[in-house]
Amino acid sequence: MTAEGLVRDLRAELDDAGLRGSFLVRDLRTGAEIGIDPDREYPMASLVKVPLAAATLERIRRGELDAATRLEVAPGGVTTPGPIGLTRFRHPASVAVADLLYLSTSLSDGTAADVLFGLTPPSEVTRMLGEWGLGGIAVRHVMQDLVETPAERFDAAEVDLAHALAIGAATAGQGHRLRQLDVTRANAASARALIELLQALWTPSKVEASVAAGVRELMANNVIRHRLTPDFASDAARWSSKTGTLLNLRHEAGVVEHADGGVFAVVALTESRVPAVLQPEAEVRMARVARALRDHLRGG
Repeated sequence: MTAEGLVRDLRAELDDAGLRGSFLVRDLRTGAEIGIDPDREYPMASLVKVPLAAATLERIRRGELDAATRLEVAPGGVTTPGPIGLTRFRHPASVAVADLLYLSTSLSDGTAADVLFGLTPPSEVTRMLGEWGLGGIAVRHVMQDLVETPAERFDAAEVDLAHALAIGAATAGQGHRLRQLDVTRANAASARALIELLQALWTPSKVEASVAAGVRELMANNVIRHRLTPDFASDAARWSSKTGTLLNLRHEAGVVEHADGGVFAVVALTESRVPAVLQPEAEVRMARVARALRDHLRGG
């Protein structure tokens, strides 16, 4: 099948599941790539923790931060299901910077990420991305902003109403009544911009090698593995990634390294028009689309 025919069929498959998205897969050895609307921007949700990790590790490398420094962390105070790590702690804790990096990136702990943002604010992360020549990724706010949406105001049995609002309040120009979903105000990026970041981490020239290696290790230890992992991880393939979830958005960005030497960066940014919290079919469909794009590049 031609690339054009494949993309057409995959668009239809996404639409059938109530999804649309920005996908891009790149062969990191050859630069060949294939995607679906790869330049469309989306709010990043927890994907922002990857550039945050890179910026923090770079500051450690420069001697501006000490990985062993212990910081006092207030309890997250979250009582709703979902968040993990420090976000669910009920008592203060003392945690080293290096361990906060693990919690933030590998466990997607929002409280840990915000402690790191206290050391390196969003504007500084964006500036450092610019130093590396990585444009198109806007880091504008901390993670706490992502738990101040209408979803936190509804009872658990009514959270679908927040999803309905998220779906219905968007504008044609990707603005949104909810600032966390407005690409001009939220942490935002396209699949292409995130692929460039992955390329810089897996074939480091822009990012210093030790920093890139540190981020790769954190992503390899990602514990949230229900989304794309089943279609990319195997005994003969290592999948390193980071997920992002916010209301009707489901994302994942990662790299699959095959035993035969193949290395493919994969970014899937999706939004659902189905007002439901749990959508296992959406998870399955986005993974199937991402894998079909990778298989096309791989030749089968």
